[in-house]
Amino acid sequence: MADIIDLTLLADVRRYFQKLLDTRGLTYFLKNEGPRLFQIEPSKIELVIRTAIRTRKSGQPRPPDQAVDYCRTEIRRELIRRVASAMLQTGL
Repeated sequence: MADIIDLTLLADVRRYFQKLLDTRGLTYFLKNEGPRLFQIEPSKIELVIRTAIRTRKSGQPRPPDQAVDYCRTEIRRELIRRVASAMLQTGL
């Protein structure tokens, strides 16, 4: 079965993600408490995706679940890449 990717949704998700990253920083997407130091906060990823879906044009249908899952995965990958980069810079 082929994956469904909504490129418009993905572009919107990336744009909102970048805006939040620029204004709030990487730590906004990380849990403040817990056993792991650099654990990603899933609710922050969902916030980005919900915002992108909510701001779609009124005539557009809700994106397929597969497309939303793909966006979620892409944002997680980018966060993991950035966290790993930050860890290398600080020497952890």
